[in-house]
Amino acid sequence: MAERRHFNVRYYLRQQPVMLAMLSAALVVFFLFVTGLSQVYHAQRQALGNRWFNRGVADLNSKNFAAAVTEFRTAMLYSRDDYQYQLSLAQALIGMNHGGEASAYLRNLWDREPEDGLVNLELARIAAQQRQTKEAVRYYHDAVYAAWPADQESTRRDARFELIELLLKIGDKAQAQAELIALSENVGDDPTQQERIGDLFLRAQDYDHALAAYRVSLKSDRHNEADLAGAGYAAFQLGQYSLAEHYLEAAVAYDAKDTQSADRLKMTEMVLHMDPFRRQLSASERSKVVVEAFTTAGQRLKACAVPKSASPQGGTAQTSLADEWAAMKPKMTETRLRENPDLVDSAMDLVFRIERQTSILCGSPTGPDMALLLIAKSQGS
Repeated sequence: MAERRHFNVRYYLRQQPVMLAMLSAALVVFFLFVTGLSQVYHAQRQALGNRWFNRGVADLNSKNFAAAVTEFRTAMLYSRDDYQYQLSLAQALIGMNHGGEASAYLRNLWDREPEDGLVNLELARIAAQQRQTKEAVRYYHDAVYAAWPADQESTRRDARFELIELLLKIGDKAQAQAELIALSENVGDDPTQQERIGDLFLRAQDYDHALAAYRVSLKSDRHNEADLAGAGYAAFQLGQYSLAEHYLEAAVAYDAKDTQSADRLKMTEMVLHMDPFRRQLSASERSKVVVEAFTTAGQRLKACAVPKSASPQGGTAQTSLADEWAAMKPKMTETRLRENPDLVDSAMDLVFRIERQTSILCGSPTGPDMALLLIAKSQGS
């Protein structure tokens, strides 16, 4: 009996490793089975999420924002924390003008990746719409200087354009000019971009850089009416009237309906005609121009008669100018001007003072008087 029990024990001990091995194998098989099922389950959820996400992207691109919102929300049921799903949902909400709800998603994404250019760009747009200017400018800056994929450089450029538009809207022309200078260096010789930059430089009143941008654009198409008109206006504002005449003449020749350029061309030609200081002008021609300018200023002074009771200081100043003009009038002959070149400077100094004073008292002049005022400005008088 004892021998039998001893035999059973030895048999059990011999079988135990086999049983353990079988159990282990069964556990491994079961684990792999469960893991496989889990992977299949998650793969199916991911596939469903991607399917709804792709539908949402298609509707977002088609500006069907309501459908896109529903589809992105459905996609998030399968992967609530998916970064791209949340970002796309925020963009669709922005399209529906649900900025507050979109902002909540975007701020959550910003906390996760504060250097994401697209997230900063969308936050900037929402802040701009809500007139939160400081926040908008900050987010736009972060978007511009974020790390963008190579295939999204155009979006970075668009962000900078939007920033510049915002800066111009709030009157920060100095910062707008700085951003434009940086942008102009990045777009190279692209004529379309350079034309757009030129237009923005004009609005920022940076006429030197505006002229440079238009000139770059004109290298690709020297007949571009918009570039010619812009270059003409920039040169006009810079007091480079010969150059302005060149561009404005071409602009009007290519586009007869451009009345603004036509008016500027007329004024430019008037300035060039009435400027006694331009080069290659004979003494006889200069004398005629000075007499004409002196007569024009006298007529302006007479027309701008402000009663002393209405403007005591202005009336006194005007009376003094009138006395000076009357005292100089007998000397204003072409012969005396040719004989006494210094008289040209004295006469034009008086003309410029009359035009400046009357523009203050009676408003901005037109025609020849405006031309004389522009000549005064170009001479630093």
